[in-house]
Amino acid sequence: MDNKTVTIKRTLKAPIKLVWEAWTQADHIAQWWGPKGMNTKVIEHDFKVGGQWKYSMEMPDGNEFISDGVYLEIEEFKKISSIANFRPMTEGVEIQSLFEEDGDQTILTFNIIHPTEEYRIQQEKMGILNGWGSVLDRLGFFVEA
Repeated sequence: MDNKTVTIKRTLKAPIKLVWEAWTQADHIAQWWGPKGMNTKVIEHDFKVGGQWKYSMEMPDGNEFISDGVYLEIEEFKKISSIANFRPMTEGVEIQSLFEEDGDQTILTFNIIHPTEEYRIQQEKMGILNGWGSVLDRLGFFVEA
């Protein structure tokens, strides 16, 4: 995309409707959101443009890790875009989930758009690819089960 964006692609062995539901329904989100080994509580989930979301992940050391944001764009079975914060590590990024039907599979393109190239580089050094990679792996296991 550009020098401010980190992109992760996955082909999920599940129909697009199932992947969409996993990404948009609070009870499903709680099952896969967050890196492996973390439990997620959905505090707020107002799935509409302008709606807010807020999730709490319990870390192995007992601390809470809060992620929150506001939905910017929702196009059913195609795109979800949101401003997002993952405190204390990341703030003010845009996350985009792009869904593409491929027979009975779904191609998911996940973009993390940073305000600056420097911020993207810093986030990559902190392990953003491993973190999100783990989250998307969990999504894959969830929808394929």
